[in-house]
Amino acid sequence: MIKQKIDYTTVKNGIEGLLGERVKVLVNLGRNKTTSFFGVVSACYPALFTVSPDAPFGGKTSFSYSEVTCGAVTVERSAG
Repeated sequence: MIKQKIDYTTVKNGIEGLLGERVKVLVNLGRNKTTSFFGVVSACYPALFTVSPDAPFGGKTSFSYSEVTCGAVTVERSAG
């Protein structure tokens, strides 16, 4: 299956639209390993964005917009 081409600015604008909202983040670690967590998009910078995970994880995690463009990270709005 051919992957759709996603523009960097489209990804950046989409993440900026989620600023301060609860999201589900799915991270592909390679070799059929993935991890997911819920958190809040806490900040958006020119090259990356940060997510504050819920209670058991703590701290902040940063991801670049290019990781989302490549498909290594998926961010979606959480229902609850």
